[in-house]
Amino acid sequence: MTVHTSWRRRAALSTAALACCATALAGLPAGASAAPSPTGSAAAATFTDDFNGPAGSAVDGGKWQVETGDNVNNHERQYYTSGNKNAALDGQGNLVITARKENPANYQCWYGRCEYTSARLNTSGKFTQTYGHVEARMKIPRGQGIWPAFWMLGADIGSVGWPQSGEIDVMENVGFEPGTVHGTLHGPGYSGSGGVGAGYTLPGGEAFADKFHTFAVDWSPNKVTWSVDGNVYQTRTPADVSGKQWVFDKPFFLILNLAVGGYWPGDPDGSTSFPQQLVVDYVHVTTNT
Repeated sequence: MTVHTSWRRRAALSTAALACCATALAGLPAGASAAPSPTGSAAAATFTDDFNGPAGSAVDGGKWQVETGDNVNNHERQYYTSGNKNAALDGQGNLVITARKENPANYQCWYGRCEYTSARLNTSGKFTQTYGHVEARMKIPRGQGIWPAFWMLGADIGSVGWPQSGEIDVMENVGFEPGTVHGTLHGPGYSGSGGVGAGYTLPGGEAFADKFHTFAVDWSPNKVTWSVDGNVYQTRTPADVSGKQWVFDKPFFLILNLAVGGYWPGDPDGSTSFPQQLVVDYVHVTTNT
């Protein structure tokens, strides 16, 4: 469980960008229904990154900015580094975000000398969208205290703040739940541990870190639907926020990050091995015209 207030920054995003959070909700069995198709004659690609490029190169700066700093409010342990130090292409069509137990540059965190480094990317000021199909194919890391996420924030966060900006968590995983991911909405009056969402659990004791999976939301006026590998596991509408303000009918930007520690996942322990990697095959966004 996390608390979402403000992000203590050192560079990158000029608005008050915030660290991801979600409530630890009970996992649900894999849904039987199929996700709406994002393709077809009416669908138009609006954002595509297949992470093609030489091994070791940084992400496309025309699409992503790399944030730096720590996060006191979630009590995360990592320092997000710049450039390609912890986020680089692997030369095989993937982005690899790496969390390491290290501090070669003597980074300082809210708790003192940082113990870990990692990376966080966003498209603020470069790409935003209202509605559409938002999808990423990823292989997530594993281990106690490891917290990967793919999510979105309202582009007006700099003027209205969080949670008035709204947040759509497409996928979050905490290491103590290797077979479950969470999708959550945060808004005014339903944020932090009061977020509205659900979990999706793989069958047969499988772990998400074992192979690639596809995580998506289909977003339309007054409705957000989540799926994993094409299986829909929840749909949320204004009726689900109990009369509070629905803040999901405006532009949002994308975020990818790999956190270490925090209120919700807890800190790494002796069972956690490093480095850990979030491997992203692609991020695709389409919209219906």
